[in-house]
Amino acid sequence: MVGAIGRLFLAADLSAETRRALVAKLAGWRDRMPGRVVPPPNWHLTLRFLGDVAELDFDKLVHRMSNSDLGTAFSITFGAFGAFPRAERATVLWLGMKRGEEQLNQLAHRVEEAVDNAGFPAEDRPFRAHLTLSRIRPPQDVSRILARVDGVEVKHRVDSVTLFRSHLGKGGATYERLEHFPLGPSG
Repeated sequence: MVGAIGRLFLAADLSAETRRALVAKLAGWRDRMPGRVVPPPNWHLTLRFLGDVAELDFDKLVHRMSNSDLGTAFSITFGAFGAFPRAERATVLWLGMKRGEEQLNQLAHRVEEAVDNAGFPAEDRPFRAHLTLSRIRPPQDVSRILARVDGVEVKHRVDSVTLFRSHLGKGGATYERLEHFPLGPSG
């Protein structure tokens, strides 16, 4: 692709404080998670995956995101664990929201509007707020694991959207922060 920027996605990044709190709460359990465990520096809340993006589309996207009303900052609280597509045949192990899921859904909707206005095709899957902890290949039944693990209650302040570039490699993906779009101050 001529003038390609790379594989991009928009996400609510996690603060260092939130990462430390999650690592502490997950201590002892992360080592027993099935599949390829996502390292804490890669943790984020994906709002919209974009795929390979050309330079011209990148410029349109940044312009639209910079000039969009993304709403105001808000707090979330992480909660229970879950799996996609379902616990009996899991390919992703995730941490969901105890509080703030509706605000994340609203933010994802506003991001989707900006992406649509920048000329990207509509997302074909509904948004589901989650923090990916592990990717499981081949799929496994994790229902017994999930039944034995208590939820994790950690608070986090969502005050911006970050545009990331994904670099795929043998050791797993690494993410580069390209742009930062702040939310408005909360009332």
